[in-house]
Amino acid sequence: MIALIGLGTDKGDLTERGKEELLAAEKVIVRTGKGCAAEILSALGVSFETLDGAFPRTRCFESWYKKAAAYVLRAGKTERVAYCTAGSVGEDRCAQYIAAHRQVAVVGGVSKAERAAELCRLPSVSFARVSAYECKEVPSLPLPAVVYDLDDRLLAGDVKLCLGDRIGEETEIFFVQGGRAKKIKVYELDRQKAYDETAAAVVPALPLLQKTRFDICDLENIIRRLRRPDGCPWDKVQTPESIRMNMVEEAYELVDAVDGGDPDKIREETGDVLLQAVFQSVMQEERGAFDLTDALSELCQKLIHRHTHIFGKDKAADEASALSVWEENKKKEKGQDTFSKAVNDVPACFPACMRAQKVQKRAGKSGFDFSDVGEAEKKLLEEFAKWQHARENGDKQAMHEKLGDLLFAVVGAGRLAGVDCELALKESVQKFARRFTALEEAVIGDGRDITTLSPDALDEYYRRVKEAERKHD
Repeated sequence: MIALIGLGTDKGDLTERGKEELLAAEKVIVRTGKGCAAEILSALGVSFETLDGAFPRTRCFESWYKKAAAYVLRAGKTERVAYCTAGSVGEDRCAQYIAAHRQVAVVGGVSKAERAAELCRLPSVSFARVSAYECKEVPSLPLPAVVYDLDDRLLAGDVKLCLGDRIGEETEIFFVQGGRAKKIKVYELDRQKAYDETAAAVVPALPLLQKTRFDICDLENIIRRLRRPDGCPWDKVQTPESIRMNMVEEAYELVDAVDGGDPDKIREETGDVLLQAVFQSVMQEERGAFDLTDALSELCQKLIHRHTHIFGKDKAADEASALSVWEENKKKEKGQDTFSKAVNDVPACFPACMRAQKVQKRAGKSGFDFSDVGEAEKKLLEEFAKWQHARENGDKQAMHEKLGDLLFAVVGAGRLAGVDCELALKESVQKFARRFTALEEAVIGDGRDITTLSPDALDEYYRRVKEAERKHD
């Protein structure tokens, strides 16, 4: 039989039921003999053993907790054991492991986090609480919050880094230890005189305008504020339809930033893309369609369901097989039981070259494709001949149609050759713009007017620009 007993943080915190369980125990175990838990037990005259130094070769805190839990579980097979912890049982990682493996009696105890919040007079009884040992694992930290179990300077350093990343190093917080609270800045968290089981970092709620670090919830709240009747005259009148093209523009600007390789620009444009996504979700929520949590939930479910080689029973040894698993799961998810459904699912708003490539690829999975690049090139020449015929006849409608067919055939040949046609065309456009700029600069440098030069003269300038590029490379 095992009883998990929360001793609270002071000598008067132990409940009558807790005392009864202690008296009934044949063995009392406490995590450490250096903190308030040991002091409370000593004051009661209870004999106990500690786990100090019991597992000196643990790789990390988590490993230590697992070994300590295993020790208590073994002892509980032959004796009536009371495992005691400072604060509440729910705040002790070892107790959590024990309860997960054995039916136990639980005596809660006064929470360390609640005692710390009380000392700092948090204006709300609702606050987030997280162990210092788990702080790095928590993706976001709603405020106000209490980070308890700051019983080690190194651990306080880890928490300092986490809080600094989330709320800023200069933000004022409270440091609690030994029944006292004082204001410090985040960067000072690992510079205090003493740390023990009662030590905690208490982070009050921060007004929006005092924040220096923000998360996606802050972004959502800012957009809500801008959309209020007394909000921004521009933001509050927008609709999902009116700003839909903003997302296209921002996405292209992000791609351009990635191509430029400037981390600062990439960061800025990533934020702009997030703005458009959250803006859309807020407006859809106003219409009663869905909210941001719905969108994020569907996204996470999609990632899990399509990565069955990670979260399921499928296998993927390389990039190609992983992509194949993704595509198969996507087809099932979207009900694409025919190839034509997959073809028609390619968004019509894609750039024409990109859409052509994707449509061809999806259709090709049915077997309707050229056997190799050579066959695709024959089709390209055939379409080129048709284009020439239409042009020579001056048939505008036929020229329009045949040019489209020719471009489609060019994409087919490039695709089968393993070329990303959208990227290839984009780079060619950039190359031409760069060379034309150099050409015009050379003409101006020679004191000439570009509009007066013959085609042969312009070709000569262009040839010189290309030659200069090759020498530079």
